[in-house]
Amino acid sequence: MLSFMRTIKKIILVAAGLAAIPFLSVSLRAHCDSFDGPIIPEAQEALHTGDVQPLLKWVEPEHEAEIKAAFERVRRIADDASPDVKELAELWFLETFVRLHREGEGAAYTGLKPAGTIDPFYVQADAALEQGSVDEVAEHVGNAVAEEIRERFAKASELQKSADESTEAGREFVAAYVDYMHFIEAIHALLSGDLDHQHH
Repeated sequence: MLSFMRTIKKIILVAAGLAAIPFLSVSLRAHCDSFDGPIIPEAQEALHTGDVQPLLKWVEPEHEAEIKAAFERVRRIADDASPDVKELAELWFLETFVRLHREGEGAAYTGLKPAGTIDPFYVQADAALEQGSVDEVAEHVGNAVAEEIRERFAKASELQKSADESTEAGREFVAAYVDYMHFIEAIHALLSGDLDHQHH
């Protein structure tokens, strides 16, 4: 649980930091490129069953033809290939599939990641869909955001009391105030949709 909460805090801080820079979009840690993420197991199942249709939802319309062609090519190769060649062909398809998925999100493809590299936050978020309830995830995120706001508020509020005692004290207050307000602005931007937020 502590690891999960630390991950949430890290994500919130990254989002807030990037949101304070208007021309940057938030780019959180990818998990669609991991072997235990949501899309690679589905692609492996599709290769097994021979049905590419379920995979098309993960790519943009302009990439459908390329995915279908790659899928059929690998299926043809796999029918007559040795186990090593079949494994290589399927790996090529997975890389093509994930690359096009990432491209559709406006994100760079950085290679496939081994299972076990996904942060607990993303595992919980995916599990919530399977379970049909996001209450636990929402509660953890809400608590983490509230804690971050309270910490920044407390620091700014305390420093405000002595802000006029000296220039140095005033600058300490201003730094805390800016940190507090930027965080509030970032959370507001995320909630209102003002931030160009791409999912990874």
